[in-house]
Amino acid sequence: MKISREEVVHVADLSRLDVDTELIDKFAEQLGTILEYVDTLKSVDTKGVTPTSHAISMTNAFREDDEQQSFNRDSALANAPDKEDGNFIVPKVVG
Repeated sequence: MKISREEVVHVADLSRLDVDTELIDKFAEQLGTILEYVDTLKSVDTKGVTPTSHAISMTNAFREDDEQQSFNRDSALANAPDKEDGNFIVPKVVG
């Protein structure tokens, strides 16, 4: 599938990417090659193949949600590098 320069520029604009004008032809060729390969995948017979969302089967690895005793404030703050009035002191992150 051939991709035009205009389509590359359009996709770059949608993606908010600044594309060097010297590279547009190269990207058009590369994207065309990728889309041609995807077209060849359409010819593969997939009848009888079960759709999957992962390459390997996965199971839920979460623990049971059991009620447990929480830390008391002194235990939680025991290893804190800075604390004040029962609270953690952390570096300022936002302006």
